[in-house]
Amino acid sequence: MLQPTRTKYRKAHKGRIHGKASRCNYMNYGSFGLKAMSPDRVISKQIEAARVALTRHMKRQGRVWTRVFPNIPISKKPTEVRMGKGKGSPEYYGCRVKPGRILFEVDGVSEQIAREALYKASAKLPIKTKFIKRLS
Repeated sequence: MLQPTRTKYRKAHKGRIHGKASRCNYMNYGSFGLKAMSPDRVISKQIEAARVALTRHMKRQGRVWTRVFPNIPISKKPTEVRMGKGKGSPEYYGCRVKPGRILFEVDGVSEQIAREALYKASAKLPIKTKFIKRLS
């Protein structure tokens, strides 16, 4: 699983995801990409599952770039614990994804293979996504 080596604070506020993405909203590396269309938190397990589905379908040909990194600690209280007594300990890491952000980029394969692979990867994510091509 992806996670940061160290963070400034051990626990983070939940926060809300407002507005459209202002960073990572243009293709930089590959020819084809997967763009987020709705806001949500994506956890490291989901990113890894999507990456594995993507590379397996491409049969390890071409190149994959992951444009999201889980840097926010998500805390959780243990089961059957009463209310109060503070915030739970960090369980896993996630990232806040705004609409318009590029999640994955692919290059070195045909459009049909890339489309199918990115569709399979999108099934592992909790957000609506869209297949995009580089205009050049």
